[in-house]
Amino acid sequence: MEPTGVPPLTISMPGEGHYAHIPGFGAKFRLSSTVPGGISIVEHPFDVGVITPPHMHSREDEYSLVLEGEIGFRSDNAETVLGPGGCILKPRGQVHAMWNAGDTPGRIIEIIVPGGFQEYFWELGDLLARDASDRSALDELAGRYGLTYSHPEWLDDVVLRYRLNPPRR
Repeated sequence: MEPTGVPPLTISMPGEGHYAHIPGFGAKFRLSSTVPGGISIVEHPFDVGVITPPHMHSREDEYSLVLEGEIGFRSDNAETVLGPGGCILKPRGQVHAMWNAGDTPGRIIEIIVPGGFQEYFWELGDLLARDASDRSALDELAGRYGLTYSHPEWLDDVVLRYRLNPPRR
């Protein structure tokens, strides 16, 4: 019998994991845990020209590891572009966005602490498949997960400099 609050041994082999389709930025669920102290690991592909809508988490910190391509990150006033092997922490309470800063598809691994937020991606994929224009449903979903979307003053400049498609939110 495992001690309470300890996640069970879980293995995720290359190519495994459930996938949530989010246009330009999918989510492949690699590992997830909702026990206290657990984490979630999600793999995100980035199409060329894609930027995530700027947002802020009130409950989670996100650690990103770039696997392929050149991925840009902005968190409040700090901005960087990382290649394969580069890592970044995006702390809760800071408005941040990520984008494909290059000319080839990119891919990152995201470690989310505490676990559980991966369910947001699953629900978002389902919602977008049904009706991407339902703003009230998108806002309600974000609110349930302690997520706030915004349009920070730096967004238009980042979109212009990296020739990105403006985020759809």
